[in-house]
Amino acid sequence: MSDNGPNFLKSAGGEDIAWINDGAAPDKAEKCGFLWLGGFMSDMRGTKASALGQLAERRARSSVRFDYSGHGASSGKLADGTIGKWLDEALTIFREVAKGPRILIGSSMGGWIALLLYRKLVQDAPAEAERVRGMVLLAPAADMTEELMWKEFPEEAKKALMEHGRIEIPSQYGDSPYVITRDLIEEGRRHLLLEKGMEVACPVRILQGDADADVPWEHALKTYNALRGADVTFTLVKGADHRLSDPNALMLLGEAVESLCVRADAQARGGPAQAQTMH
Repeated sequence: MSDNGPNFLKSAGGEDIAWINDGAAPDKAEKCGFLWLGGFMSDMRGTKASALGQLAERRARSSVRFDYSGHGASSGKLADGTIGKWLDEALTIFREVAKGPRILIGSSMGGWIALLLYRKLVQDAPAEAERVRGMVLLAPAADMTEELMWKEFPEEAKKALMEHGRIEIPSQYGDSPYVITRDLIEEGRRHLLLEKGMEVACPVRILQGDADADVPWEHALKTYNALRGADVTFTLVKGADHRLSDPNALMLLGEAVESLCVRADAQARGGPAQAQTMH
């Protein structure tokens, strides 16, 4: 049964983190499930997260989604958030809610968070890292605070950010502007991964629109090149923008996620993986 809550979990930083589970109960699911990691200034009730919840129900899987602090139904202020803080919240959800084997699905900033979560687990808790059976990254904005924000800001914006501690940038996705803080930029430098790259033992699927104005496909390709693994693919979707939420993109997302889940289920049974239709 879907749990449309939301439920709340206290983070290490004292915030109330809102989360929802769709499909099978996380602690009782017999199949590989999903963990959704949303983008900057998005929330867990968006089109892609909801579509994954519906897929989980059809496949009797568990799909966990949550809001970072300062986002959606969670407590806190966006201006107090940093990549490290949101990473810690994702880790708490992974450990305390998203039980069992999981596919990490990260959109935009969530793609960066997914990679950081996997890297942290491999470094600090290898046994827990084994629960990550794959990653699906949608327009991954790895290193976005440096590469897509700071380096792209005009000099007057950089000066205002350093002097006042924050700037606001209009958003084409809603009335609320993007709030960019000095802490977000400076703390983000502790989590950069594109230059050094990282090892990935699990399969990774990157889906990217070639008409994405927020995370250009060239940037997503840098993420692909930074990942050292035996099973990493990059799919460029013609005409798709940053949302990747039209019917075709949602179909591609569902196929990528379900195929990795089927493989994980087969491995758990000790047998070969076989693809399933999404319909």
